[in-house]
Amino acid sequence: MNNKSCPISLVLVDSNIASINAFYVAFIFSIFLFTQNSALVFFLILDFVTRIFLSKEYSLLFILSKYTKNILKLETIKVDAAPKNLASLFGLIFLVTIAILHLLNLTLLFYIFSGILLMCIFFEIAFSYCLGCEIYHLYKRVFV
Repeated sequence: MNNKSCPISLVLVDSNIASINAFYVAFIFSIFLFTQNSALVFFLILDFVTRIFLSKEYSLLFILSKYTKNILKLETIKVDAAPKNLASLFGLIFLVTIAILHLLNLTLLFYIFSGILLMCIFFEIAFSYCLGCEIYHLYKRVFV
């Protein structure tokens, strides 16, 4: 059975909030790339850790995204939470890797990982397309 799939849960999340959140992550991460201010990437890591391991209700970017959605009067689009959670976990892994590469001054790898992260975020914002799901599918095909 080699069907393309992504993890599935019975929990639903608002796709618009996820896209707005991705926009804020891209915005803050882009400022980090231009300023090289490590505090910005550590803020993003903290926000991801809060969202993934504690509760999204405590995440500053989630709160900001929810308010932005309300201000823009966007409709609620419910989607399965598992792919979004997987993408958040991959985002956290990438952010930690990028922070380490930055601290070790491994510039080429730093920019490669940064480019991949920004590409994944762009696909989420522009197309609601989850590259994390593609990685998950590849993992299942190779290891399961």
